[in-house]
Amino acid sequence: MDGIIIPILGISCGLLAIFGGVFVKPWFAYRQRKMEIEAQMIAEKAAQYAANNGRLEQRIQVLERIITDSGYEVAHAIENLREPPVTRIEKEEV
Repeated sequence: MDGIIIPILGISCGLLAIFGGVFVKPWFAYRQRKMEIEAQMIAEKAAQYAANNGRLEQRIQVLERIITDSGYEVAHAIENLREPPVTRIEKEEV
């Protein structure tokens, strides 16, 4: 019995190595490539969000300058002094 175990183990190890080379190695390569592609897509999305965030910050700065400008306060006061718009009911009464 001891004499037959060694050749069986040798053949089994050889078959296991062949199986690993044929099926397992390509599967790991596939998984690695898939993760690389996903990482690239996530990096591109992050760059898009960063660019969009920069544009929004610039727009906020412009709005802050407009609101803190004294000319805005004057224009707002003038708008408040204007007469309210005439509605249809008021036109019919006249």
